[in-house]
Parts: sequence; structure tokens; C-alpha cells
Amino acid sequence: MLQGKTALVTGSTSGIGLGIARALAQQGANLVLNGFGDADGALAEIRALGVKAEYHGADMSKASQIEDMMAFAASKFGRVDVLVNNAGIQHVAKVEDFPPEKWDAIIAINLSSAFHTTRLAIPAMREANWGRIVNIASAHGLVASAQKSAYVAAKHGIVGLTKAVALETATTGVTCNAICPGWVLTPLVQKQIDDRAAREGITVEKANNDLLGEKQPSLQFTTVEQLGGLAVFLCSPAADQVRGVAWAMDGGWTAQ
Repeated sequence: MLQGKTALVTGSTSGIGLGIARALAQQGANLVLNGFGDADGALAEIRALGVKAEYHGADMSKASQIEDMMAFAASKFGRVDVLVNNAGIQHVAKVEDFPPEKWDAIIAINLSSAFHTTRLAIPAMREANWGRIVNIASAHGLVASAQKSAYVAAKHGIVGLTKAVALETATTGVTCNAICPGWVLTPLVQKQIDDRAAREGITVEKANNDLLGEKQPSLQFTTVEQLGGLAVFLCSPAADQVRGVAWAMDGGWTAQ
């Protein structure tokens, strides 16, 4: 379905980003990967699917490095056809205790980076009259949780950015949508579970079940494969008129 297309996925050396990159590669897309994880391992995995893959180590908090990454993608593959804004970090603290530098970093990486990649990708997408922008938001782009003020603010911002870009590209072949996962068992979430177990003196299994029980009625984690499948759908002709949607894949979290 995506043969001859190029996808750029930020934060794609592990977790959700790598899962989505894998799903797009399985549809024939060439990939530009980015992230601070095992780049060589991620590249090998994607190339093993029979597509071309390159890596750029841009720090997503720095506009100049994002510009360099987008130029790199264009030089390697001509243009970015599918842009997946996935890079993200987390910090948990009460507002009054939240370190300002952590706030700034979360807003930069989780929100502003998507603005920079999007503004740089759209001109070539418009010219080709085809493009897909998929922003990985969160259930926290739709509802809030305590002690996650920066993350919630950034993810709500991503949903708003998604809608604005969708309206600006509404008469073109370019679409922009957001995916809002609930709990996904990524390294980021595993760390929260481990921290909770240590803090409360309980087993990791109980911390795991407590985490799901509080928010996710299905009591099951969303998987990266499911998220990859949704991203592939949003890139398909069936999704030509899916525009500006914040699509929850959260086991019922935001239905409550």
C-alpha cells in the first residue's frame, strides 16, 4: 500500500515509534528513524522487512536539529510522505513542585517538535497532493491525570494542532489525525510500574494491575501492533476523509 512512499517517525528506536515504523515498513514504506535508543538495532529490524531505512539523531527539543533531520530525509528519499510525530518524554510531579526545566523540555519534545516537523513536511505534501500526518497524542490529550501537568498540556496541544492542520489541508490530499493511546507497555510505562511497586512496597504484578485498574476498563494494555495497525489505516485510501480526528485506542479509558 505504501510502496515508494517515505515515512519519518520520530522517537522510533523503541516502543510505540518502532512499532509504528515496523507496521509502515510492512506496507512497503521506506523509513527515516529517529530517537535516542538502539539505532543500529532498529535500522536492522526495519531493513530486514525489505525496505530502505535511514537514521537521524536529531534532538527533538531543538528546532535547528529538526530542520536538519527534515532536510536529511528529503535528500535521501525526495520528500516525507508520511510523518508520524511520536517523540515524547514524561515527568511526574505536582504543579508547585514541577521543575521549570522539565516543563520546558516536555513542551519542546512532546508538542513543539510536532509543529516544526509538520511545517517543514507540508510544502512537499501539498505539491504532491498527498500526505499523511499522524500525531501520537494520548488519552491525556483528551482527559487529565494529577501530577502530569506538562504532559497533559502538551498532549492536549497536540490534539489542537492536529485539528488546525487538518482544517488548513482540508481541500488537499493531505490529512492530519491524532492517535490517543491509553496505557501501552513501553519502557516509559514499565518504569512507572517499577517505581510504583518500589514506592508502595508491592509486587510489580500488583502495581501493573493497579495501574490498569485505575484508568483502563479493559484491564489490558494497548499494544504497539494495534497502534501500528491504526496508523496504517490512517494512511490508507479508506481514511481519505478522516481529518482532524483524535482517535482513542485506550481500552475504554476516555469512555468513562
